[in-house]
Amino acid sequence: MTGGTAARLVALGNAAAALVVCGALGVTLWRGLTRPGAALAFGLLVAAGELARVRLPEERAAVRTTGLLSGAGALGYALCGQVAGASAGHGPAQAVAVALVGSLVGLTPLVALGQAPPPQALARLVLGVGAAAWCCQPLYDRGRSDGVAVPDGLLPLCLLAVALLVGCLDAVLAAAAVRADGSGAASAGHHGRTARHPLRDHLATVPALAATAVLFALAVAAAGLPALPLCCAPVLVIQFALRRRASARATHRPTLASLARAPEVAGCTPRGHARRVADLSRAVGRELGLTGGELTALEYAALTHDVGQLSPADPVPGGATAVLDPGSQRRVALLGGAVLRQAGVRRRVASAVEAQADPYREQPVTARVLRTVNAYDDLVGDSGTAGAVARARALHRLRAATRDHEPRVVEALSRVVSRAAEV
Repeated sequence: MTGGTAARLVALGNAAAALVVCGALGVTLWRGLTRPGAALAFGLLVAAGELARVRLPEERAAVRTTGLLSGAGALGYALCGQVAGASAGHGPAQAVAVALVGSLVGLTPLVALGQAPPPQALARLVLGVGAAAWCCQPLYDRGRSDGVAVPDGLLPLCLLAVALLVGCLDAVLAAAAVRADGSGAASAGHHGRTARHPLRDHLATVPALAATAVLFALAVAAAGLPALPLCCAPVLVIQFALRRRASARATHRPTLASLARAPEVAGCTPRGHARRVADLSRAVGRELGLTGGELTALEYAALTHDVGQLSPADPVPGGATAVLDPGSQRRVALLGGAVLRQAGVRRRVASAVEAQADPYREQPVTARVLRTVNAYDDLVGDSGTAGAVARARALHRLRAATRDHEPRVVEALSRVVSRAAEV
């Protein structure tokens, strides 16, 4: 999905959400609330979920938040057709209105603290709740004594199917918003940075959200509103895990940033070398088809690959480890890996740094990319000032060194460098 297409999709979603909000509020105000107690209970659940939003710091200093409890509560109210065996009676309009008001109440303190999610999140909530409630209305027949128009055994499956479908559509809109927000920065960024798999990141939480929403609806239908607090446990456990993960990542990045700057501050490597190698390594890794954790580990390893230069008594001339003999390269790599392990950096990152001086046939793909890109930057320096002749000579030397650099990686590097030079 291109940035322009994503931006148009986000704009269309926002416009549709605005129309849904106007219609839902108008209908609800005109008809009044059906079962105010149920509306209040679910509204408070949505508000509490917004207050409990988890901040997920991303790479590139961005911040994303996720409110699984609020989303599950709002979706559960949309799926709910009964309360303690009696018809719930609310329609799509009231479901949207309750979700909107509850979300706004819960977000008020976050707005004051400057931690509120972007408006697109509220638009997605409105669209999802409205779509789910509209799809579920045919499942409930208020003219029947039991209030259900489908066999009892099929109702949970139907509700789950609707919840999963709505969750997937919400993930698509969320990914489009990330792509639209990041397209400008990606086009201006070095070697074409882009957002990191936003659709996959959002789809990861869809099953838990859908299952919890269905649990809310079925539990309230069978046991009434007192069942709501008990059903919050699964989502609260997930949010706790996300909070722990976010906290670990928040402390992980400053550690990596400090380690990456240390060789430059000490004068062991040229200014900007680590950042250039990291950006170019990421682009080459993407060219080779790396995704997710491998791509992240590659970037982190590239940022910190020269940490081992802080230990040797004799500094490396110009910080260019590519010109050292194999034994010295190996010693610097092992020292760097040891420092990273002591600092608590991920094992995959430390392993890539340690293996960067090994023969490429014995290296993981991250170390292969790191070794080749590092050698390229040592040969040409700042890619913004190096001329075409210097780049061509560096690539020629890398192609000739078939014992040290995998040809497939070198050709991927050549394609990335050629595209960057054309911009």
